[in-house]
Amino acid sequence: MTELAVAGTESAGDPAQRTVSVSADAGRGALRLALAQLDTVVGDLAGNVARLREAAAAAHASGADLVIFPELALTGYPPEDLLLRPHFLRDTEAALDEFVRSLPDGLVALVGVPTFADDVYNSAVVATRGRVHARHHKVHLPNYGVFDERRYFRPGNGALLVELGEAAVGVTVCEDIWVADGPHVEQAAAGADVIVNLSASPYHRGKGRDRERMLRQRAADLVAFVVFCNLVGGQDELVFDGHSLVCGPRGELLARAAQFEETVLVCDLDIAAARAQRLHDPRHRSLFPASAGAVRRVGLEHIERASRTTLPDGARGSRSDPHAGGPAAPIVSLLDENEEVYRALVVGLRDYVEKNRFQRVVVGLSGGIDSALTAVVAVDALGSDRVELVTMPSPYSSSGTRADARAIAERLGVELRTLAIEPAMQAFSAILREQFAGRPPDVTEENIQARIRGTLLMALSNKFGWLVLTTGNKSELSVGYATLYGDMAGGFAVLKDVFKTHVYQLARWRNEQAQRRGEVPPIPQSVIDRPPSAELRPGQRDDETLPPYELLDAILESYVERDLDAAALVRRGYPADIVERVLAMVDAAEYKRRQAPPGVRVSVRAFGRDRRVPITNRYRSGADRR
Repeated sequence: MTELAVAGTESAGDPAQRTVSVSADAGRGALRLALAQLDTVVGDLAGNVARLREAAAAAHASGADLVIFPELALTGYPPEDLLLRPHFLRDTEAALDEFVRSLPDGLVALVGVPTFADDVYNSAVVATRGRVHARHHKVHLPNYGVFDERRYFRPGNGALLVELGEAAVGVTVCEDIWVADGPHVEQAAAGADVIVNLSASPYHRGKGRDRERMLRQRAADLVAFVVFCNLVGGQDELVFDGHSLVCGPRGELLARAAQFEETVLVCDLDIAAARAQRLHDPRHRSLFPASAGAVRRVGLEHIERASRTTLPDGARGSRSDPHAGGPAAPIVSLLDENEEVYRALVVGLRDYVEKNRFQRVVVGLSGGIDSALTAVVAVDALGSDRVELVTMPSPYSSSGTRADARAIAERLGVELRTLAIEPAMQAFSAILREQFAGRPPDVTEENIQARIRGTLLMALSNKFGWLVLTTGNKSELSVGYATLYGDMAGGFAVLKDVFKTHVYQLARWRNEQAQRRGEVPPIPQSVIDRPPSAELRPGQRDDETLPPYELLDAILESYVERDLDAAALVRRGYPADIVERVLAMVDAAEYKRRQAPPGVRVSVRAFGRDRRVPITNRYRSGADRR
């Protein structure tokens, strides 16, 4: 039996600083960590406990001393208004107790949970089998972008240090480490060798690289190991990319988990070597506040634990390499930008379907680029046996798009259903003929076609329980080039946050991947080459109504994602008349976007959770502000 010494007991309040000492068999100054990069489900307490147990068992089998879980792993993230229900918080605490009692002997766990005490806190819990020893309450609560944490949580005001064998481990939660003077500074001043960050950091294009640079800089500044364990998977609009990692005290990358995949990453840290390095590098001392040495410590309590099960030779990996991630010591390569975004779309769709227990999805396949890419993403996410494709040609559908729809379905291995809409168009025309007498055809008749298609897809959804995937992109949604209750009708919008020019990039990238594997590209080249058209009237083309997409998307990215005004856009060289027209279209379409289905967030600022603009709003950016 080895002895577990614990300084201080768990407190529901938030002492200024507390230190918990846990004696563990780390061996020769090395600490073995297991980062459990998991895909949990919001509200599925029993299912999440099972996931955490499985990961804890894998960590224990690897010989880990400490297993780290993501932020709010037990409840899933973000639980939103579930946190306003006292019974949910009580059930969460019961689930935590169940998980803690199931921990293997000899394994220390850091797990993210909400704490319901005098208020609700976003907490990281330190636990061993049968007992919670301490909690760190998240100090810095983000309330920008997709985050709304001050609606639910009270901020903590202290720092937690866990002494695990020869290692002093500082515990932080997500935003805590993004803030320059967050708890990690106080922890490092108190002697922390390792700063652990439990995180639910949502993905957007390029964020992983920015986040990794920040964490490596933190490690170098503090001359300490920085360990980041992130959530993975999709939750409504949000996607979490994983990308957990371990940084060394020089800011070097020691281990990196795969993006968008569940995994348990194991890594050994040489605490003694890091401490020696720290003595020779005085630069970090200037970061620490003068009061950092005044750490409040509490009395000791002794408990016993069973010795770790002896593992087969090599099961724990070699201790000769202090940074070895067990037998594999992985530093997984980062994905390029197109693959990163594509994987986010696949994971976001897959998890939305699976977590909401849909068996199949249905896509209206026009033969155009947007529906083609949506169909390919759906098959990559779910398999061809769970995707239904429906083409709904009108008299204005060209032979080329009809042929391409058939070719896409064939290449994806999915049967294509055909529902011609001309009879329905004639029926609507007959019903409305008297009401429309004396008025020429206009966008009204075009929108009726889109609404017929939306009605047919929703009928299939109602009858068979299929989830309708809308196919519109961010460019169209931005300027309102979409039909309410028509092509906007559905349950999930895969390309909602992807500009049109990026749709083409992703289509080309996906075709290239198929060619590299010796496969037929899923999207015919004619789909990519054809000028985009809604095909709602003879000879219609998008560029008759909209500026060229290269110009349109550049303006939209600046206005929608960066809030640049008309004057700033004109100074950047964009034509003033086009800028005014595009911005007016964006402003006028807010009521449409408010009624759009959720979709995968891949940009720094998506419609919905990110960008919140009032529908009733007379402010206009530009010369005409009447």
